[in-house]
Amino acid sequence: MAVASDQTTSICNNCDREIPSLNLDLHVAHCSLKLEKCKICGLMVPKKHADKHFLKKHAPVTCSLCNETVEREELAVHKGENCPQRMLACEYCEFPLPAIDLIEHQEVCGNRTELCHLCSRYIMLRERSVHESRCNGSTNNITESSRNTSQAERDRGALRTQQHEGPKPPRVLTIAIIGIAVVLGALFYQRKA
Repeated sequence: MAVASDQTTSICNNCDREIPSLNLDLHVAHCSLKLEKCKICGLMVPKKHADKHFLKKHAPVTCSLCNETVEREELAVHKGENCPQRMLACEYCEFPLPAIDLIEHQEVCGNRTELCHLCSRYIMLRERSVHESRCNGSTNNITESSRNTSQAERDRGALRTQQHEGPKPPRVLTIAIIGIAVVLGALFYQRKA
């Protein structure tokens, strides 16, 4: 509401808006009878719609992917960025997996090898981008290959990886989880198609 510069204004105690002083009494009467401030977001809503506002904007809802309870307004962000069961594509095989399983899958998937068409050597997928940036097509250029790192360097890298990841589950469990993720991913993909 535009207020002329020569009029004095006052702040309504109910809605915290600046109101022309001449209209303040009428505004306060209407505002306090008809409106209330949402205790969560601070938005002024009609009193008769306060419950509907809460249910539509703030009521806790359960994520259909992970069963975590979040505020309704945060559900889209949760499903897109935070949900451990949201589907993400593996950077090596582009297979969709739940986010919680992706790191372990990529560790295994990144160890697969593909033939470099420039130098005719097999390169681990996780080293492919570095290799492609350095490869000049010569079979003698093998400085970036993991096969040429010393055992001590590989052990230090494995130790660093273990420190960040914590204890490793048994290999059979890993394979079982990846198998289940593949089946679930296939079912999810079929359902969308």
